[in-house]
Amino acid sequence: MKLTDLVYNIQSIDAGFAQEANKAVNQLLTLRNWFIGYYIVEFEQHGEERAQYGEKVLKVIADQLNKSGLSYRNLNLYRQFYLVFPEIGCSLQFFISDKILQTVSAELLESKIRQTLSAQLDRDAKNMLSKEPTSEKLAVATKMVQSLSFSHITLLLTLDDDLKRTFYVAEAIKGTWSVRELKRQINTLLFERSGISKSPGQLIKSIQAKSQTLSTRGLVKDIYTFEFLGLPMKDVVEESDLEAALLDHLREFMLELGNGFCLEARQKRILIGSEYFFIDLVFYHRVLKCHVLIELKVDEFNHANAGQLNTYLNYYKKEVKQENDNDPIGILLVTNKNEALVEYATAGMDQNLFVSKYLLQLPSTDKLVQFIKTELEAI
Repeated sequence: MKLTDLVYNIQSIDAGFAQEANKAVNQLLTLRNWFIGYYIVEFEQHGEERAQYGEKVLKVIADQLNKSGLSYRNLNLYRQFYLVFPEIGCSLQFFISDKILQTVSAELLESKIRQTLSAQLDRDAKNMLSKEPTSEKLAVATKMVQSLSFSHITLLLTLDDDLKRTFYVAEAIKGTWSVRELKRQINTLLFERSGISKSPGQLIKSIQAKSQTLSTRGLVKDIYTFEFLGLPMKDVVEESDLEAALLDHLREFMLELGNGFCLEARQKRILIGSEYFFIDLVFYHRVLKCHVLIELKVDEFNHANAGQLNTYLNYYKKEVKQENDNDPIGILLVTNKNEALVEYATAGMDQNLFVSKYLLQLPSTDKLVQFIKTELEAI
């Protein structure tokens, strides 16, 4: 065997086992979430004493659990998951006894998972099977748990039409779509366009040819999976080594400027509606009395990037800004090969009062342009 063959074989084994491990983790997470939703609904539907808690019950549970992956928002999501896909209960034995056991140690699962779930399954089997779904719905639910992450499922739960949901489940599985691609297809109304298209099959074929597929790396970078495993959240959001390197140096560059910059967070996670977003760098400026939000895009300037930063500014003004704070400032840094363009997004500034302060305290455009050029040349 040649050395190159050995390297190839090791790479193939590593990638194959990593992918199977990731799938197993995602399946376990999905099943866990379904079970939690099931028991929340069962609790709500039985007994007058329990019923009087009403909407407060999830907040009570979340406070007692005190775990990020089991927050009030997530518990409500799991409840919705069970209500939308009750048919998953009929396929639990398939996942526990067959597929997952083939991937992870059978002995470990027999001694741990079965001890936890067997009593529950025995006790509740009749109730689950009393609502036995059609074979088609059961097949779709089974394939969904096998092939999609829970982040995919959260997008599907936003759809209020059962047929539309089934359509996107089927196409996401066939096309091995990433979460981003599934979201894009929903937002561009693929279901509706298919319905009015003269040749829906041809439309789907062209979409699948262009779609972004789910990679092993993409499977790992799932926010719910990281919460499930207790891994650091910063690992979820690093998009590229180049961007990470630039952000490291940019952070030091801003702090070295002095002028009152205090670093609050890198890859600051915020929740807007039902979606998580990440701000590259967040500073608080002790002289200007405001937050400074910095977004770095290893790409040419476009309005979508400016709109994204403006969204973050509006969020900070409404949700984070304190009574004595001034409005936040946004700095958008974008690159185009070896040419740098710096754009300021300062929506909502009081032009009459704060502009002079900003100009005196913030780094100049020339300094930022030179920083980006120097960093790109070094990399």
